[in-house]
Amino acid sequence: MRIAIVSDIHGNSTALEAVLADLKLTAPDVVFHGGDLADAGSSPAEVVDRVRELGWPGVVGNTDEMLFRPEALREFARNSPGLQGMWAVIEEMEAATRELLGEDRVAWLASLPRSQFYGPMALVHASPESLWRAPSPEASDAELESVYGALGKPVAVYGHIHQPYIRGVSGRIIANTGSVSLSYDGDCRAAYLLLDENDSVVNPTIRRVEYDLETELRRLAACGLPHVDWIARTLKSARPQMP
Repeated sequence: MRIAIVSDIHGNSTALEAVLADLKLTAPDVVFHGGDLADAGSSPAEVVDRVRELGWPGVVGNTDEMLFRPEALREFARNSPGLQGMWAVIEEMEAATRELLGEDRVAWLASLPRSQFYGPMALVHASPESLWRAPSPEASDAELESVYGALGKPVAVYGHIHQPYIRGVSGRIIANTGSVSLSYDGDCRAAYLLLDENDSVVNPTIRRVEYDLETELRRLAACGLPHVDWIARTLKSARPQMP
């Protein structure tokens, strides 16, 4: 059995279509999405519609939550008052994205579950307890086991941090999918995760997929969302940027 997990598309339909082309080559038996589908990209409605059309099961992400429950962003932002300027920019982008999505798409995002279980895999967006907080790739084995061990599956998968990795921890595989858009690891390519299970042994692989970044930058410039220069800088650098 082959499982693909595609996470953190962030409204980037250019990257999503490249990933879909790659999925035709890797031919998974089932594809899950890891949330954060729409916010911070040129094509939020198109991405949500495409994922719904594909029928991928998946989980809700933190930026999905802030679209249907805006107070979630304000609650999280209270923990970092020194970043008030960044939160204001995100809130402005979130409001514009919500308007582009419309009520039906936002309601669909609100219907997504917080976790998915399939075969050997448990999937969450960030962590079982939070849509907003997740361990980094440098986290200790003890922290990873503490956060994901309770999921009770031999493979725990999450997205959110935009930095793919695969770790073996206490007999369990813990893997981050990376992100289709807004990579933070210095590699501009889209990323997704493949899990191959044979005779109860799971082999995880990170796939990196080239996409036409210049096309996405042009779409961003023309999409009408505020603060797209910030998103463009992040896409080009493949590193976190301040607005």
